[in-house]
Amino acid sequence: MTLTAAADGSALGNPGPAGWAWYIDEERWAAGGWPSGTNNRGELQAVIELLEAAADVDDLHILCDSKYVINSITKWMPKWKLQGWKKANKEDVLNRDQMERLDALMTARDAADLSVRFEWVKGHSGHSLNEAADERARAAAEAMRAGRPAPSGPGMGTPNGATAEPTLTTPEAAATETSTVVVSCPLEVDLAEAIVSRARSAGRSPQELLADLIRTGWEARA
Repeated sequence: MTLTAAADGSALGNPGPAGWAWYIDEERWAAGGWPSGTNNRGELQAVIELLEAAADVDDLHILCDSKYVINSITKWMPKWKLQGWKKANKEDVLNRDQMERLDALMTARDAADLSVRFEWVKGHSGHSLNEAADERARAAAEAMRAGRPAPSGPGMGTPNGATAEPTLTTPEAAATETSTVVVSCPLEVDLAEAIVSRARSAGRSPQELLADLIRTGWEARA
C-alpha cells in the first residue's frame, strides 16, 4: 500500500527561526525546528525525518514544494557523492550534512527493496497535505522565534482505524491491589467487575484469577 505524505520547511527571514514538518493525516505528523535556518534546510530535514519514521513502509510517496530538495535527492546527489560532496569549485555542497544523511537513508531503502518517489506540488496552492505540512512547519518556526518548544506532533501514531490492544496488569502489579483490578482497555470497569465476580464464584481472589487469565489468554465475559 502506498503511503503519501507532504514534507515542508519554513524560515522566518530565510535564514531565521526555522521549522520543518511532515504530514500524512491528523493522527500522523511530526514537526520541529531550530533557532536559525533556511527554508531548504527545513524541507530537507522534513524529508529526513519522514524517511526515518517510515523506514518500514513499502511504498512511500513524498510531496515537496521545493524543486531544489527533489532535484538534490533524485538527480544531483549521486554526482556530489562521487565528488566527495564537493561542487565544481571544490567547495562543500550546500547542506552537506543533510545530503549525506539523505543518501544513507535512500541507500538503505534501496537495499531493502522499498520504493520511494517524490512529487513536486506548488506551494500555497490549496493542496491539503502541503498546506497542513506548511502550517506545522511555520508553527515550529514561530515557536523558535518565541523561544518556546515547537509542537512536535504524534509521529506515526496509530494508523487510522486501528485500536490499541487492551492489556491487563501483570500478576505482580495485580497483587498490590486490595479490592480492585486495574485493566487498561475501553471496557475496563465491566472487565474488572467480571473478573471479581468470577473470582468470587470460584472462591478465589481476583489477583489469583487474574494471574491465571494472563497466562492462559482468557477473554473475560460478564
